[in-house]
Amino acid sequence: MNLYVHFPFCRAKCAYCALLSRAGATPAARAAYVGRVRGEVASLPAREGGPLTVYFGGGSPALCDLAPLAGALAPLAGAADEMEFTVELHPLDATPRTLDALRRLGVNRISMGVQSLDDAALAAMGRLHTAAEAEAAFRRARRAFPNAGLDLIAGWPGVSAAAWRATLGRALALEPVHVSCYTLIREPKTRLDLMARRGEVAIPGDDAALAQIDEAREAFSSAGLARYEVSNYALPGFECRHNLAVWRGEDYVGIGEGAHGREGLARTVGLAAGYGRRTVTAEEDAVERALLSLRTASGLDLSAAARRWPVLAPRIPSWLDTLCALAGEGILRETSPRVFAPTSRGFEVCDAVMSALM
Repeated sequence: MNLYVHFPFCRAKCAYCALLSRAGATPAARAAYVGRVRGEVASLPAREGGPLTVYFGGGSPALCDLAPLAGALAPLAGAADEMEFTVELHPLDATPRTLDALRRLGVNRISMGVQSLDDAALAAMGRLHTAAEAEAAFRRARRAFPNAGLDLIAGWPGVSAAAWRATLGRALALEPVHVSCYTLIREPKTRLDLMARRGEVAIPGDDAALAQIDEAREAFSSAGLARYEVSNYALPGFECRHNLAVWRGEDYVGIGEGAHGREGLARTVGLAAGYGRRTVTAEEDAVERALLSLRTASGLDLSAAARRWPVLAPRIPSWLDTLCALAGEGILRETSPRVFAPTSRGFEVCDAVMSALM
């Protein structure tokens, strides 16, 4: 079982954020939300074999008192060394008290939203913390949780090559075992989008953003952090099991407002009250699950996909032709017969690769 729980609470809305989150919720509202989550998690069927992954995302989950969820989670979990339990953490939440509470809850993996280690960029993002505060917070988290990683954003307006290089150096000096490095996306109706439309900021072009991604990849690789997915790098053995499960086509249950889920042919999304639900066809389901593997360094194994999802059999010959053509262009590489993985260039255009197959 893979479980994702969304916590839509923040101190402030970041300039770039289009996720479901809101600032200013009262303690009572957050407590009521935890109560909703507790009831829904408690209603899940008991775990039936296989490692459990739990991922608390947001928002800032640690703005809530998460302790009431312990009892609901306990029946789902197996041995502590089998379960991966991740919590996304804002640097301002990495206090000794909060870190201790997360350990007692069973958390064993931290993903910290650092985003930048340049004070001017952090202020423009609306992050509410300085670079020095983020570094101190990550060091505390890293002492409490050996499996701790951080997030960075490439392509932020006004960040020079020297400033980006400095951010990478400061991030690696913290010795994260995992780094997520995302290219900035100008999401409609965000504060960043409004500023860009007013001409107050200039969003860097794709070439500039990709240059920063390439520099990050080289820096991370030199530090032993291998790129195992489009935006994710890890030391061996520290890849995020929860996210890998999603990209490898496994089911995942989404709990809470804004949480998405995939269970069989059902696709769910959490609403303010209840869940929206739609059903896809068996072929649509198989295509989605199979093609997500092209986001990973392991790539797409056509023979394995055909065995796992027989409904794909009619598509395999045309997929093979397309994949071979993309390999000839240096976008993919055939790692073994009928197994295609993205090259560095392929990682940057993986959405186009999947669109070509769809």
